[in-house]
Amino acid sequence: MSNQSWLKKYEPKLVEHIVGQERAIKELKDFLVDYKAQKKKAALLIGPIGSGKTSSVLTIAKHHGWDVIEVNASDTRNAEEIEAKIGAAAKQASLFFRGKVILVDEVDGISGQHDRGGIPTLVKIIESTAFPVVMTATDVDDSKFSPLKKVSKTILFDQLAPDSVSQALQRVCQGEGVVCEPLALSSLSRRCGGDLRAAVNDLQALTQDKKALTSDVIKSLDDRNRIEPIQSALIKVFKVSDARIADSALESVGEDSDECMLWIDENLPKEYDDPASLARAYESLAKADVFRGRIRRWQHWRFLVYVNALMTAGVAVAKDQRKKLPVDYERSKRLLSIYIMNMKFAKRKAIAAKLAKATHSSSRRALQDAVPFLRAACRKSADFAKSLAEQCELDDEELDWLQKL
Repeated sequence: MSNQSWLKKYEPKLVEHIVGQERAIKELKDFLVDYKAQKKKAALLIGPIGSGKTSSVLTIAKHHGWDVIEVNASDTRNAEEIEAKIGAAAKQASLFFRGKVILVDEVDGISGQHDRGGIPTLVKIIESTAFPVVMTATDVDDSKFSPLKKVSKTILFDQLAPDSVSQALQRVCQGEGVVCEPLALSSLSRRCGGDLRAAVNDLQALTQDKKALTSDVIKSLDDRNRIEPIQSALIKVFKVSDARIADSALESVGEDSDECMLWIDENLPKEYDDPASLARAYESLAKADVFRGRIRRWQHWRFLVYVNALMTAGVAVAKDQRKKLPVDYERSKRLLSIYIMNMKFAKRKAIAAKLAKATHSSSRRALQDAVPFLRAACRKSADFAKSLAEQCELDDEELDWLQKL
């Protein structure tokens, strides 16, 4: 079993093995043990990847002898699939009449447009089942998850501190006979960014053969947290003319390619005063955007190398001379403007999507034709508004928006 994953081998068997989440585990345990007395019939565990959400559910259930029906929401997402798998599990009695927990992992994997009806169906299952439903998620800030949050008890899992990660890694080292330097173990615990699963995988990769964790071994591991600020990368693009240096400018930044392009676009006029240089630089940036569009349309990811080269090396060599004075680089305000507009119209778009489904029309047509008419009708008649909400599965916030003057 030398090739067995240490994640599987050392998955928590006892609640005590789950580190750094004492408060969250107590809340979850109280919810499950006294489930029948709870006002809300589901628990929503929210926290970073690798913080112990799923392990906590499985460990508590095992301790009490409960069956666990585990479903991944990223694989079971639309109304039909959720009803077939989660709904069926919620209606069936447990084996040997033991307690049962329905675990829905990665519930934030349910998307809004392609998985229509998924969240309302899950809410109906929660409201009708006799068994506790526990859902895990990393981020449920989107308004589409509001119905789930209304019927669920929210339990927050914190990002694991380095000391907690180190404690868990020590248990693995003892089990595998790995000799570790305290400084090396501390360094490995900090590098994982609170993701215990990543830390255990790194520990196995570094020590499975040599059975020793030293500072020299740690150096061979790519440091996830050593991310170069985007401002430093922009200096390599704007202040140098060597294409090779500029081409590698974005290799260590935390932002993705789209975000980097926005940074370059925003700050390019501040650096290039010469109109000819500015024109050549924007021509290169425009070509990069063309290749980016081809990636989106055709999924030809080999074009990504051209995108990076054009918006770094292409922009760098476009200038006749660099600006000697320092420049304060700023984040593009374009995304913020788009976000504000989207938030402003998010409620209207969500209602239009539900109306489109009910009327078998496009969201665009529902937004243009149906929403203005129905909003006027809902303001005049509360009974009509209530009937519309039931037929189109509108939540309270959406109904309030339609009735608002």
